[in-house]
Amino acid sequence: MSKKNNLFANLKSDFASGLVVFLVALPLCLGIAMASGAPLFSGIISGIIGGIVVGYLSTSHISVSGPAAGLTAIVLTAITDLGAFDIFLTAVFIAGLVQLILGFVKAGSISNYFPTNVIEGMLAGIGIIIILKQLPHAFGYDNDFEGDQAFSQIDGSNTFSTLFSIFDYIQIGSIVITLVSMVILISWDKVPFLKKLKLVPGALIAVALGVILNEIFIASGSALAIGKEHLVSLPVPSSFEEFKAIIVTPNLSGVMNPKVWVVALTIAIVASIETLLSIEAADRMDVQKRYTDTNMELKAQGIGNMVSSLLGGLPLTSVIVRSSANSNSGAKSKMSTIIHGSLLLVSVLAIPVILNKIPLATLAAILILVGYKLAKPATFKHFWEKGKYQFVPFIATLLAVVFLDLLKGVTLGIIISIIFVLKGNLKRAYFFRKEQYADGDVIHIDLAQEVSFLNKAAIKQTLNHLPENSKVIIDAKDTVYIAHDILDLIHEFKTTRALDNNIKVKLKGFKKAYHLENSIDTQNHVTIEHYYDAAKRVMVKKEVKDEEFLKQENSN
Repeated sequence: MSKKNNLFANLKSDFASGLVVFLVALPLCLGIAMASGAPLFSGIISGIIGGIVVGYLSTSHISVSGPAAGLTAIVLTAITDLGAFDIFLTAVFIAGLVQLILGFVKAGSISNYFPTNVIEGMLAGIGIIIILKQLPHAFGYDNDFEGDQAFSQIDGSNTFSTLFSIFDYIQIGSIVITLVSMVILISWDKVPFLKKLKLVPGALIAVALGVILNEIFIASGSALAIGKEHLVSLPVPSSFEEFKAIIVTPNLSGVMNPKVWVVALTIAIVASIETLLSIEAADRMDVQKRYTDTNMELKAQGIGNMVSSLLGGLPLTSVIVRSSANSNSGAKSKMSTIIHGSLLLVSVLAIPVILNKIPLATLAAILILVGYKLAKPATFKHFWEKGKYQFVPFIATLLAVVFLDLLKGVTLGIIISIIFVLKGNLKRAYFFRKEQYADGDVIHIDLAQEVSFLNKAAIKQTLNHLPENSKVIIDAKDTVYIAHDILDLIHEFKTTRALDNNIKVKLKGFKKAYHLENSIDTQNHVTIEHYYDAAKRVMVKKEVKDEEFLKQENSN
């Protein structure tokens, strides 16, 4: 089947999904541009390029790209330091070029090392952020910009203090429209005959009804009428010349400025990491469980950033909020992403006045449900039941994402996961058991499948605490890999301390592949291989009595 046929194979469901993502992306693009200190239209341009260009080049079926909240602080600082937006665009172009190179050198492979519990913790954290950030908009308090994910806000307040401030700025009209939108969105998935109307997404009905209700409030002079400051605010050019003035192109003289290169590398690294995290999350949300070529994704993002900069757009990444909305709306292929970008382009050119009538309260209702689906109680229960080694990195990532930021949260989660892996390695390198026989104890030390140098301290401590005059079997029959450090440790124990303390040692299952055939036992002048052969001979028996153990050991 051709690429074209693949793109149009699920047009019905993809169009509905693309429409929902378009409605979510519109205020986010504007809000992120505003917070970045960039022209408002630059956010829309970035969203269009992310949808059409990156959407077409990417191999991801669910992911949606556009301006990212995680880059807001970097962009704001960079524009200020560089002194002009057109010079900043040069840095974005270079960043895109760097990402393209990263794709060719296969840097996208690092995404394979993101633990599942950390990715799920990141998603749940983003879900909680969405809910906390959208609640003020649902009540009519629109002090913070759309798309903000930072705990500490630009105005000096934070996520929690803003929630407490809601009660001083309640807009009854916004609450009414939020509740009506919520009822529609929930009913659309629950009521049987409404579920059949897949081509018309519930989000579109909610937005349309929100606009109509507010127009009725305004026409009737009701106190419920929502003011302009609580609606979408898209720039409306009055002429073609005014529209052309919106498009800013890069000032290539900035190439010689060292600061431009620092900004470019910073954007390239942060945008690439955020993209890889989002792609990993999007693949987990894909009900068909398809996997994205992450190296191709870096190339697509690089080309997207280069094109965006040439048209005056912000840097872009794959973004979780829009990807989640896309997945939840039933997207089947990347056509939904392309449709969302196309709708952004057509709407800002043809119907900006209508878009500026959309209440932010309606969009808040849509996003709150997206947030809930990311942070469902079932997810917390799932990782709690998996035990502390899965739950602790999950919850630590979640909290750090909420209170710090996405990258710091994921970094903390990965660090905790690594610590647990190392701790687990140290503990699980061997299984220790003791059995009672008629003439004494025989201690068994069964080595695990893989025994690395990280296990050396634990095994050394165990061997050093073996009692005098004991009998020990060290069993490696199930071991696939054993480090030289461990082999040397066992050899030294058998040929020195074991003899000094009258500890009888038997080795089982050690293979020639461990490359110690030529290690010499200085006490008896025989090779370690001889010990292995003796061990193999007794492996045919289920167990041996104490006298047999001593007899076979003395025969060596």
